[in-house]
Amino acid sequence: MNPLLQAEQATLGSVLLDPGQLSHLDWLAPDHFYRPIHQALFAALRKLRTGGHPALTVQGSVPLSWVTDAVDEASHHVRGLTAAYAHTLIAACPRPMHAPVYGRMVLEGAIHRTITEYAIRLHQAARADALQGETKGTLYQADVLTGVLGDLARRWGSGPRPVPTTTPLTPAPSPPVRADQVAEDERFLLGVLVERPRAMNEVAGWLQPSDFSDPAYSQLYRCLGALHHRGEPIDRITVLWEAQRRGLLADGTLSGDQIAGICDEGGAGSAEWLGEQVLRSSVTRTAATSARAVRALAEDEALAPGRLINHALHALGPLDEVRSRWQTAHGRPAATQAPAASPNRQPTARMHAALARSTPRAVPLPSAGTDPAPAAAPVRAPSRGHS
Repeated sequence: MNPLLQAEQATLGSVLLDPGQLSHLDWLAPDHFYRPIHQALFAALRKLRTGGHPALTVQGSVPLSWVTDAVDEASHHVRGLTAAYAHTLIAACPRPMHAPVYGRMVLEGAIHRTITEYAIRLHQAARADALQGETKGTLYQADVLTGVLGDLARRWGSGPRPVPTTTPLTPAPSPPVRADQVAEDERFLLGVLVERPRAMNEVAGWLQPSDFSDPAYSQLYRCLGALHHRGEPIDRITVLWEAQRRGLLADGTLSGDQIAGICDEGGAGSAEWLGEQVLRSSVTRTAATSARAVRALAEDEALAPGRLINHALHALGPLDEVRSRWQTAHGRPAATQAPAASPNRQPTARMHAALARSTPRAVPLPSAGTDPAPAAAPVRAPSRGHS
């Protein structure tokens, strides 16, 4: 028999045998039971207690009315409950005084089951928003899941705090929704940034390489970000050179033809708008990944509730990070300027050296009314053997 089913039966059996055990189960709710018939019976027992049933004050053996009245009350909300099943529950309880332990087992099962349910809801909302080009439902379900984790932590008696797993989970990746459209937005954004390098100021503050679904595009955006950070010019040659310096051409991540093709696609699009499309896709994609990770944790029956809750909160961390950047982008923050253009910030020695290598030196013009002095002829030592 399923251990969780036995725990639910033992919990109800202990209360039927000893109504006083309900005072030790105030933290347990009817919806923590898996079977509807058990939910209805536990709710009925709590209602009888609130109504001051005579069995609560009886010393010695519990009157039969406690059992029959509970069955009658529960029968108004569920079908199939009989007095015979109530006596089966009584027989399933080894020790009535162990009711708090049995109830804790019921709560543990409810924690795993509830986290699984809300993780599925988050995953479904993320996929629906990805199809519709939205984020509202995803962010709402993320808030709900976070709130559920906090409530379950309080019921379990532990403080909610994100804790990484000792063995990081790698849930099976699912193909991104609208993958072709997402890739097109990413590619066009990169072309716009190469064509109009100043547009990097519009997205550099909140768009990260990890927001790109295509690894090649992610690395190419990293190259653009490095050039922008150092204040160096951005064009097809400098981007190609930066990709080579990072080993992206050698390992096959990018090719020269691929970079040239992206640079040729630069147009008059809005980098800010395209960046928001890429970041919106990143929100829903990250939410789906976090939801799958949380569900995988919840389906591990060997994971204790406290650890499960804390690991689940940690799995939602990447979503919190990309969500914060989405809110920054959606709020239209002030554009981030390139470090080299800031008048109050002196470039570091490393940046100064890079700029010196990239900036052409000015050739001094001759003064008016004077002829340029002829260059001095190099002095060559006389050859041996000649007079």
